[in-house]
Amino acid sequence: MTLEPRIINADNAGKSYLRLIGGPPDSVTIRSGKVLLQSGETVGEHSTGDYEEVIIVLEGEGQFLFGEGKLLPFDVGKILYCPPNTTHNMKNTGSTPLQYIYVVAKALFNHEDG
Repeated sequence: MTLEPRIINADNAGKSYLRLIGGPPDSVTIRSGKVLLQSGETVGEHSTGDYEEVIIVLEGEGQFLFGEGKLLPFDVGKILYCPPNTTHNMKNTGSTPLQYIYVVAKALFNHEDG
């Protein structure tokens, strides 16, 4: 596989989800997207599986829900890190739209293994 540098359009034009990079053949292991959540919405509980994830908050505020009832409040300009095999959810707790970009990549090892 030959990869070239490129520009990716991140204008989701009000859509709730835009895939930015989808793994091979777009990249070696990275997958990413841009998410728009309206006030009170969640993305839905899911697991990172064998991937680790970075979430870059562009607009709004919310809560990163993980584990059994744990949460991290965040707002614009924050970056969240989520290790492999972590069940989590994003919730917009503000009165304005929450917009963020997520980037996931295959983990080299499981964080529970050391």
